[in-house]
Amino acid sequence: MNTLGAATLEAFALLFRGDAGLWEIIGISFRVSCAAIAIAIPPAVLAAFALAHFEFPGRRLLISLSNTLLSLPAVVVGLTVYLLLSRQGPLGDWRLLFTQPAMVLAQILLAFPILVSMGHAAFQAADRRAWETARMLGIPPARTFFMVVGEVRFGLLAAMLAGFGRIIAEVGASMMVGGNILHHTRNIPTAIALETSKGNFSQGIALGIVLLVMAFVLNMLLQYFQGRGRIAL
Repeated sequence: MNTLGAATLEAFALLFRGDAGLWEIIGISFRVSCAAIAIAIPPAVLAAFALAHFEFPGRRLLISLSNTLLSLPAVVVGLTVYLLLSRQGPLGDWRLLFTQPAMVLAQILLAFPILVSMGHAAFQAADRRAWETARMLGIPPARTFFMVVGEVRFGLLAAMLAGFGRIIAEVGASMMVGGNILHHTRNIPTAIALETSKGNFSQGIALGIVLLVMAFVLNMLLQYFQGRGRIAL
């Protein structure tokens, strides 16, 4: 059997026998990315709603900026957070560099433009008369907001899944601000990069399989929610 075949078999063995080191890396990756997406969702949804339902100076500029940031390289976000959190940076006193909170912060910045842009598109596609009618009837703004969110829930769920898929697979920002420290900040993408460079292909393949399965599941869910959203409309 060739080297690739042997490494692939060993990769499946690592996954199914519950290798502690491997699953610790997977746990760190999901913990950081879940925290980042959970923190990013509320302000992103509010921003998307405001951009869709209110007119104010600079609105079009903010929409263009949000769409532009969709293609922002992860390494640029990592560099920005690194400079902010370094000892010479304005947030250096927080001592967050090379910690999981620093990785969460970087991933929030990566996910936020996706959530805003896709959320804005979802709110724009909905019937604006629902908001206007509810306000005319004197329904409180907070209640009206949640009614509108309920109308576009499938589009917002699609945005959440897309944002999560973006951040859990990125390597540049996590490597720069997390430092790839074993048992602390080593996540799936940074571990793949490290193990491959060391020639430990079995662990890299095992982690790659996890990302591949996750990407498949996220895409299936994304198609499902997008389909439900079109049906709802």
